[in-house]
Amino acid sequence: MNSARFISDMGKHAVVVNRVAETQWHAVEDDLTIGRGHTSRRPDGRMFLSIDAWHGAAFDRLADTMLADLPKPLYTIADEADLDLISQWERAGFTIRRREGEYLVPTDPRVTGLGSAPPPAGVTIVAVGRARRGPLLTLDRLIREEVEATVGWQEMPAEVLPRPDGAGAVDPSQYAVAAQGDEYVGLLRVATVLRQPRCRRIGLIAVRSGLRRRGVARALLAHVLGSLHRCGIETASADVNESNRAAVALFEGVGARRAGGNLELVLR
Repeated sequence: MNSARFISDMGKHAVVVNRVAETQWHAVEDDLTIGRGHTSRRPDGRMFLSIDAWHGAAFDRLADTMLADLPKPLYTIADEADLDLISQWERAGFTIRRREGEYLVPTDPRVTGLGSAPPPAGVTIVAVGRARRGPLLTLDRLIREEVEATVGWQEMPAEVLPRPDGAGAVDPSQYAVAAQGDEYVGLLRVATVLRQPRCRRIGLIAVRSGLRRRGVARALLAHVLGSLHRCGIETASADVNESNRAAVALFEGVGARRAGGNLELVLR
């Protein structure tokens, strides 16, 4: 694969950056790997980069090589508290595109105030895992079309985006839905956090445009949080795009606490 040589700031040996696979780069100094770069293409088609390096010089050289090899635009994610990493990406030419807050959400209805949050008349809540796949797939498609026609799915959390072929895009075991007659009109995705079986993450709440601002999202949240509380789970987590003021207000209104956040950066 491709390689690039640099004179090391850390000593007399040259740093060699090799593209060792289609999506992987290694920085090597004196036969020792001192950094790794990786790319992954998200389901919406965007290319995301990650770099793990021993020191800033290795990061810069990996970034220079990767950026020369790859078509733009390119994206990356950084913890908002990792100022060194953010500075390194900005030094490579990336700029902040959006901020996503991580919220810790209490499940106790006495804390959230959601004990009396019924859905609007004519709407019922279908518990997590009970949704029928066909209507759920239809709702998923309709909501995606509505979002794509407005802010675009690039503004949604990456983990809820469908694969290009649609395979496996919706797993009914992860969704509670709001139903109006035979149609599904709202959904809430909740999943187990890897390596933390007692933790649940709320990945998406979405409601058809004609039923927004009528309490459907609040009723879905009340149902799911109440179910988690009865199972002994005291807190869930949620990632919220901080430009989505309605979503921020929904979570803050039930006592959610901002515990951190991520920055999405882009190089165009």
